[in-house]
Amino acid sequence: MIASNNLVRLTGNLGFDPEVREIAAGRKVARLSLATNETYTNAAGERVTDTQWHTVVAWGRIADQVQRLLAKGTPVSLEGRLVHRSYTGKEGMKRYITEIVLSDFKVIAYANKGEETLQTAA
Repeated sequence: MIASNNLVRLTGNLGFDPEVREIAAGRKVARLSLATNETYTNAAGERVTDTQWHTVVAWGRIADQVQRLLAKGTPVSLEGRLVHRSYTGKEGMKRYITEIVLSDFKVIAYANKGEETLQTAA
């Protein structure tokens, strides 16, 4: 794991199979969506689960690992940096996006119900 002032750590499940593209000879980019859940009890005493979706981008060697090891529903713990960028859409409107540029991840393997262990992606 890296040391940085811009550091994001998330644990969740992949929402779809990684979308991997080759943008140049031997240079890959992978795009994935990670769902994180927070469960709490509201004022009425009901358990509520709040799901947040995060866009994650992986480049190069990490994109290869993502393509090889991850699929829809895979539980994963990841680390990266937060990036904000903008682009002009097809309609000519300026759009803003926030995404996580992946630096490391671990697949979470469940040994027994209620237990979790982390397995390195390498």
